Amino acid sequence: MFEYHGWISVQESADADDSDSDSDSDHGDVLLARIAEAVEARNGEIDSPGLLDLRWMNGELFLHLGGLRNHRDPEVLEFFGEVGRLAPGSYGVMHVRDDEDPGRENEVRVLRMVRGRVHEDVEAALSPCIPVLEDPYPG
Repeated sequence: MFEYHGWISVQESADADDSDSDSDSDHGDVLLARIAEAVEARNGEIDSPGLLDLRWMNGELFLHLGGLRNHRDPEVLEFFGEVGRLAPGSYGVMHVRDDEDPGRENEVRVLRMVRGRVHEDVEAALSPCIPVLEDPYPG
């Protein structure tokens, strides 16, 4: 089983956006629109029945993703990192449970994106899956 749930705040840079200049603001809007087009195009290439939703909310761009598959979907994991490379100011998290990942089959992993870079750790609040999330198998 491969389960994933996450979100990314898509940001072109980690610079504070406190500019009063309309020309700087327009440039940022154009750049973010181009990033949105690239992310949406890549999103369309991914063959996944899960949630891959890119949308604007209150002038900011967000990607939400989630799904449950019978087997690992490495493309989803790669896509999470690709967004950070396209938009190096991005931040977000994705939780992954993969019972086919050797040595990690009883863990929920958290992929944490900060400034476009992804770091992976054990999600202590949800691990180990047995007995935290599920009872041990009778036996």
